[in-house]
Amino acid sequence: MTTDSTDTVFGMEQVRRARFAVAAVFTVHGAVTGSFATRVPWIQDHAGVSAGQLGLALAFPAIGASLAMPLAGAISHRFGARTALRGLLALWTLALILPAMAPNLLTLCAALFMYGASAGMSDVAMNALGVEVENRLDKSIMSGLHGMWSVGALIGSAAGTVAAHLGADARLHHTLAALVLTVLGLIACQGVLDLHSQPDEEPPPRFALPPKSALIIGAVGFCAVFAEGASLDWSAVYLRDIMDTSAGLAAASTTAFALTMAVARIAGDKVVDRFGAVRTVRVGGVLATVGGVLVVASPNAPLAMCGFGLLGLGVAVVVPLAFAAAGRSGPNPSQAIAGVATITYTSGLIAPSAIGSLAEATSLVVSFGLVTVLAFGLVLGAGVLRAGDRKAVSSSDAGAPSTAAAEPRP
Repeated sequence: MTTDSTDTVFGMEQVRRARFAVAAVFTVHGAVTGSFATRVPWIQDHAGVSAGQLGLALAFPAIGASLAMPLAGAISHRFGARTALRGLLALWTLALILPAMAPNLLTLCAALFMYGASAGMSDVAMNALGVEVENRLDKSIMSGLHGMWSVGALIGSAAGTVAAHLGADARLHHTLAALVLTVLGLIACQGVLDLHSQPDEEPPPRFALPPKSALIIGAVGFCAVFAEGASLDWSAVYLRDIMDTSAGLAAASTTAFALTMAVARIAGDKVVDRFGAVRTVRVGGVLATVGGVLVVASPNAPLAMCGFGLLGLGVAVVVPLAFAAAGRSGPNPSQAIAGVATITYTSGLIAPSAIGSLAEATSLVVSFGLVTVLAFGLVLGAGVLRAGDRKAVSSSDAGAPSTAAAEPRP
């Protein structure tokens, strides 16, 4: 039985309810991203920026997230996990209003920096609570939680598509969406575990380099996110330019990839519980590598689309498992999760531009050759997730009582 520092007992029924509450938080978080992404063209026109200037501005969310993520652990330590998540999630949902209000490049960059900073801090807080609930349930839930984030992103993008089709002003659209999502987020946060640090526990530093364990785990996440970002942003272009398909079929490949990712994440927990994190990621790496080979070597569009589907299927559960492993890799889960999140955010930032630069110097086929090599890196690096693999731990400690959830997390 586990307790927090105030000796409050968390029964299994409360932990199960907390699982659904955290899932709702992930959905709200994803809905903000989906809402923003669909209105980027409106925001570009309103701010009066060129395509190159927009590309510069869109780097600021990742910069803000990377700089702010280490603060999440200190905030949770001071205020407790529930209060911290409630505040950080509200900052994130309300930050949706800022980009559409920006009248020029400078204010857009500042708005997107704040947008990314609030996204990153709430991301770390909700993943830390997700890992805690997973520990207490003693079964995999992180893949499903990230699947719910994808569902939220799809819901937000669907609503944004309708708003764009109706010609709605994004300032009004995002203000209404932010208010609705803030209320839903606050309601969801009521059900998460109210964890607090021990009275004699040292507060984590506000800014610190990620621990070595997080760097190693983050390298695996880097490979997966690079393949994901490259496929999402360049699959349609690849099919149009290399396979000479119609614009509609090319766009469908991107949608199919995103749906494959969402479905695989939602279903991934059962696979992880049965086979363990290491074996799941290793097999996923094989599937992603085969997918990359199909994309590079395919003589026709259907096979290339199958390749992109295999890439999505293969990398889908890697990031959730990387967060789970980071949360169990040392005495400060929030700091480790922040380190892994920073690395994966960086990968997502550089992947689209790296693919484009390499394609300009060589070809898109060569660019996806690099993606294939990184996908194979999942096969080689899957073993670093063993520290967070409950199946491996239980098999190596046969008969020993599990202490994975014995220490409360800040």
